[in-house]
Amino acid sequence: MSDADAPSTPASHIPVLLRPLLAAVAPVSGVWLDGTFGAGGYTKGLLEAGADQVIAVDRDPLAFEMAQGWAAAYGDRLVMQLGVFSKMDEYAQDLDGVVLDLGVSSMQLDRAERGFSFMRDGPLDMRMSQTGLSAADIVNNAPEAALADILYTFGEERASRRIAKAIVRTRAEAPIETTLQLARVVESCLPRPKPGQSHPATRSFQALRIAVNAEYEELFQGLMAAERALKPGGKLAVVTFHSIEDRMVKRFLQSRAGKTGRANRYAPEIEAEPPQFTLITRKAVGADDDELAQNPRSRSARLRVAARTDAPAGQVDARSLGMPQLKEVTR
Repeated sequence: MSDADAPSTPASHIPVLLRPLLAAVAPVSGVWLDGTFGAGGYTKGLLEAGADQVIAVDRDPLAFEMAQGWAAAYGDRLVMQLGVFSKMDEYAQDLDGVVLDLGVSSMQLDRAERGFSFMRDGPLDMRMSQTGLSAADIVNNAPEAALADILYTFGEERASRRIAKAIVRTRAEAPIETTLQLARVVESCLPRPKPGQSHPATRSFQALRIAVNAEYEELFQGLMAAERALKPGGKLAVVTFHSIEDRMVKRFLQSRAGKTGRANRYAPEIEAEPPQFTLITRKAVGADDDELAQNPRSRSARLRVAARTDAPAGQVDARSLGMPQLKEVTR
């Protein structure tokens, strides 16, 4: 199917770093899994580049509802799978490639009723799967210390204790049920932003979204699932949007490619296990000037790509990847 004949995805969604990603994994063929289907930009790109089939995974049922207008044109080349990418090896084996775009989908941010954004009022939800604990559940029920831990660990919010105290004080009078209610509480704890600075609630909303959706745990488990699901020579391409995710992906690929080295050069050398990946991109790939001009959202995006070897899949310690972990159980 040519670009002219291909069905179009929603105009508001521009897949970030798609061109360098396709160049890094070329030639594209066989069966691929898009673990973060969203609005379908990567899936469509892979199919147009030559993939025989793409298994599109998303935890959000809305993603597949919105794709109904164009997905049918690809026939059985496109398989939709409701679920999480951390279970991808349960959905498929011997994959030729896996793509993960860790950015929040625009279809979630743009819908006030999903409760992801402080830019529009809506119920304080933030659940990608639309099931389980919501942000409101955490905000209104978690102990003050646990709230502060979430804000600091997942949002790197320095004023986490002050904000947690304000949340507990506010919810004692009435539950915090909407995004703007929470945004006002956070704003009351922080200085007014200077021109060019992000909204005061940015870090707090990021932290709650990560906690609600267990995003770091999902990434950790997803990387290991990709190792189990890929065939020898299969490609893993991951696009991240902030430093913590990029650090986790970088450390995972380096350790699985045997590129970590010895912590102490005087220690006896231990025979290393055969590497599970070879690095295709030695450094993270960012957007070029053309993409930055077309899509400012790509400014923080980083792409890393590696190829699976024939070594058996193994296990990784989450701490070795620098995965942020809460002090207390909040879920």
